[in-house]
Amino acid sequence: MAVDRDDVQALVRSGFGSLGSARYILVRIVDSARAKAWLRGLVPTRASEVGEGRTLDTVLQVAFTRAGLRALGFTAAELESMAPEFLDGMASDARRSHRLGDVGESAPAHWEWGTGAREPHVLLLLLAGPNRIADWASHVERDALANGFFLVTTLASNPAPEDTGPAREPFGFADGLSQPEIDWDAKLRPSARADRAYRSHIAAGEVLLGHRNEYGAIAGDATGPLVQRNGSYLVYRQLAQDVTGFWGWLRAAAGPDGARELAERMVGRSIDGAPLPGLAHGTGPEDFDFQGDPEGFQCPLGAHIRRANPRVGDDPLGPRGILGNLLSTAGLLGTAAGDAVASARFHRLLRRGRPYGRAMTPEQAMRTGAPKTEAGLHFLCLNASLARQFEFVQGAWLISPTFGGLSQEGDPLIGDRSPFPDDRRTDLFRYHDAQGMPRIAQGMDRFVTVRGGAYFFLPGIEGLASITAR
Repeated sequence: MAVDRDDVQALVRSGFGSLGSARYILVRIVDSARAKAWLRGLVPTRASEVGEGRTLDTVLQVAFTRAGLRALGFTAAELESMAPEFLDGMASDARRSHRLGDVGESAPAHWEWGTGAREPHVLLLLLAGPNRIADWASHVERDALANGFFLVTTLASNPAPEDTGPAREPFGFADGLSQPEIDWDAKLRPSARADRAYRSHIAAGEVLLGHRNEYGAIAGDATGPLVQRNGSYLVYRQLAQDVTGFWGWLRAAAGPDGARELAERMVGRSIDGAPLPGLAHGTGPEDFDFQGDPEGFQCPLGAHIRRANPRVGDDPLGPRGILGNLLSTAGLLGTAAGDAVASARFHRLLRRGRPYGRAMTPEQAMRTGAPKTEAGLHFLCLNASLARQFEFVQGAWLISPTFGGLSQEGDPLIGDRSPFPDDRRTDLFRYHDAQGMPRIAQGMDRFVTVRGGAYFFLPGIEGLASITAR
């Protein structure tokens, strides 16, 4: 069944890059009755309002933590059909924090928001042009505080660039690329033959509850007191990026002339977003995979984008004809390293992040004595299964120092560098330079620190009505 776009919040359909600024208003409920009455008066932007020549000046979205739903009157029994990870919370225990890499300086004990009295109940996400966002956000914030809410914090993104260049994250790389395409009209039919190869389209149920996912199953309770259909789980993490530390380490490791090349190997893309030289690709910059680079000579096996999306299908070898497919299925072709990475279609994320803080060019960041600046990423992503999507990608692919058969290599950008229990290091990065020579970068610093985070439920429009009617 096709998705009813009129019942879906618009963030699922678009990141609204044309609306240059965002405000993330995080609040707690102190008066449930007044809060519900105020929430009933909000008009979230719907997915049906996106595209087809429409222009939006503002976008409002609303999401709730488990604690927020409980504060609005839902009992534990009424919420038990929701994802266990959502019910536990992002900072629920040390084991989850370890799996997510939230250790050391990134441990929840050091977060600025997301735990204890600073755990938000509701996220009010506002998107608008730079000239309008401040006044509108101030008005919404004041209105919320006058109607049963307490402010945890309000966070802001950087204005989007006015030119036509790509959006960039604080380290300077083009960002927001490689987004999956949702099958809104339920035309996709998973099949053993077609799914051997990587594809960018994913079933709507990978993002929206109440629809079939890549397994052919439907998640979400559409009949309970909280209508989950057309809702999604929203992950929000505030990631502080040490821009001068990143480029300073690169300059020390590769010299000022080699820093950019090493950075591009670590990310897995050119700084402007194009595939690295030597990777075969189609008509567009996103039309590529790593089938022609199984050993990681062009894009290192441990590069950030290769971990976040390995671009593999159900068969590591891809389609090989009838005989080749049979031999591969029987395990008579392929390598153990190829089998070590799961099919990407079961683990895709819909990312909606935006940068914050002072922007610096790599050249500015590499200057001797360059001051440290506050910069980072409001990382937001949408998925229907926190365990199989966000937590799997974060823990098994990004943070893992043994991803894809590697050893002692965490993610070169966001790795926490925590040693193994036997004290083996995890701060290595193996790659081949432009001349094809194998190299090992050692002693990588930690460049990204978590400042706060939470799991939210982004309901559909009917779901929002069921929440505020409690």
